[in-house]
Amino acid sequence: MFGLIDPLYYIILAPGLLLSFYATWRTKSTFKKYSKVGSQRRMTGAQAATIMLEKNGIRNVRIEHSDGWLSDHYDPRKKVLRLSNEVYSSNSLSAVGIACHEAGHAMQDAQNYGMLGLRSALVPATNFSSMFSYILFMVGIFIQPFLYIGIALFTVCVVFSLVTLPVEWDASRRAKIGMDEAGMLSPDETRQASKVLNAAFLTYLAAAVTSLLTLLYFLLRAGLLGGDE
Repeated sequence: MFGLIDPLYYIILAPGLLLSFYATWRTKSTFKKYSKVGSQRRMTGAQAATIMLEKNGIRNVRIEHSDGWLSDHYDPRKKVLRLSNEVYSSNSLSAVGIACHEAGHAMQDAQNYGMLGLRSALVPATNFSSMFSYILFMVGIFIQPFLYIGIALFTVCVVFSLVTLPVEWDASRRAKIGMDEAGMLSPDETRQASKVLNAAFLTYLAAAVTSLLTLLYFLLRAGLLGGDE
């Protein structure tokens, strides 16, 4: 049997699930901690993102308010940087760090950063694959060829999660440099804001590990790796 009633599924996925739980806790607790620490310059997240964009000559990107907890993201198709309630108007170290991180994505887009382009290109295929791969896995219990198709589709999701890692790491790197060079934060404040970004990166790492382990499980169950049981 596959999936939720198979003990092997939980054995293989255990490291990824544990890392995911830890990453979620670490991100929330770190963000909460530094969301209570205001920056000395009292700069809001929206202002910090604006400075990042202006200093890099980016004038075709709008900054908008977004609903939802930590729903911050950059949309390369519409050239819009959306900041959540907790970031847009807050002057906390968490808000400045996250806003600058999203501005880092806009910088990647403006400079044609290859990995961002690849991730954007993979989005439609990833959405399709994540929707149908598990259905095909279940059908594949009875009709073997569908299992192989499901594995092929899920591999797209794995590739997407792996490509996401350098994209997010680079955006945080740009944010840390930008905060320092623009004098938005003191060196000590920059180190504290960086902790928020480092914690957030753990969530992407956990997603990549979990997707790889999930693929490993289905490869084993399909007999494509190490032989079938």
